[in-house]
Amino acid sequence: MTQLSRAITHKGTPKTMLDLLANGQYEVFVLLIVALVLSLSFHEYGHAVVAKWFGDDTAERAGRLTINPIAHIDPVGLAMVAIVGFGYAKPVPTDPRNYSQPSADLWVAAAGPFMNLLLAVISWNAYLFAASNGLQSPAGDQFFTILVLINLMLMLFNMIPLGPLDGHYILPHLLPKSLAHKYRFYNAKYGTMIFLGLVVLSIAGLPIFSSMVELAQYLMGQIIFV
Repeated sequence: MTQLSRAITHKGTPKTMLDLLANGQYEVFVLLIVALVLSLSFHEYGHAVVAKWFGDDTAERAGRLTINPIAHIDPVGLAMVAIVGFGYAKPVPTDPRNYSQPSADLWVAAAGPFMNLLLAVISWNAYLFAASNGLQSPAGDQFFTILVLINLMLMLFNMIPLGPLDGHYILPHLLPKSLAHKYRFYNAKYGTMIFLGLVVLSIAGLPIFSSMVELAQYLMGQIIFV
């Protein structure tokens, strides 16, 4: 947990993952990359499959209705994770004009974070069950700790209602109509700029998102059912 926290928190780390390589921690670096690729792929697949459920096959026609990482991972976005601690996958294309319900954008947006939560719950409990039956190893413990923590962090991070993150689709459905209209207006105008500003401050060393790591670590203990 300590190595992982240093590797994915932003306290003094624009280049922490590269530091893993510099320090010879090749195994941790590889496990982080594998876990990120897997987590981002499931996240984007969640968006694609729920869009399909609501009548929009845009993602399917674009080849995104799959968990194959090749369809989802942007090499530049993945490289940015290693270099500066923030990155991205290819956004799933959707066409809201095809949605069968007005609230479809809420469910399509929520599907990504929910998929990360689902992957965290299933993988963590499956591993703990296996470990309790003697199928445990240091490498397995390390990988599943990384995988679960990354998925919980992705869930929390994407729920931020700023800029292009999934939360900006979800929040308006929880607000009165007048406030929802104002929120959409101001988020469209300033949201991305504010979000990028927070990212820059975090890369510069301010603990903007450090509380998410702490919350994700707390949630790891709350999603155990075995």
